[in-house]
Amino acid sequence: MKFRIFILGMVLLLLTNVVSASSQYGTIDVYYNDQLLPGKEVVKPTLKIGEPFKVKIDLTLNQKSILFVKICSLRVGAPYEVINGPSQFDKKLFFESLDPGTYTYEWTLKPTGEWEGGTMPVNIWYQIHNVGEDEPLVQGEFTVAYPYISTEHYEGEAPISEEQPVPKTEPSSTSASTPAFTLADTILVFAFVFVLFRR
Repeated sequence: MKFRIFILGMVLLLLTNVVSASSQYGTIDVYYNDQLLPGKEVVKPTLKIGEPFKVKIDLTLNQKSILFVKICSLRVGAPYEVINGPSQFDKKLFFESLDPGTYTYEWTLKPTGEWEGGTMPVNIWYQIHNVGEDEPLVQGEFTVAYPYISTEHYEGEAPISEEQPVPKTEPSSTSASTPAFTLADTILVFAFVFVLFRR
């Protein structure tokens, strides 16, 4: 019986470890294809040339700040193209005097084929300043995904490219550390618990 409770506790602990990055100035939760990445997890998908995928961050600022953010890689050529999102690949977004709150930035990208048969990371770079100060309070860059780009071409429907919309910068009332469970995750946990306690 103690072993079953231990297993159940470990499953729930694994499902609720969701903080991606944090400092005293704010927190960042990171999503790949709408799945919240726990801890410092980096996804390693295999993608075809032209296959769309999504990267999203929920950035919670703890104080009034100036923010710079961009989606980038190793600054070698153009391994990815932005289909939809607030900026082009490797181009900085700049927001002056943002109030405390949560801000969401999402990009839909596709591999260009420049790195076919190889791997190239997808990174998020950010920098936070106090309003009116040139020196950053915090600056960082982390890898969200480390895709292997195959030599095959994607034949499915790609999202329709739109003009880059102005990013929404309204503070959100939802917490950036709320666990994101998918229906499949929930069903899997319930099935596991049912089988475990039925024995």
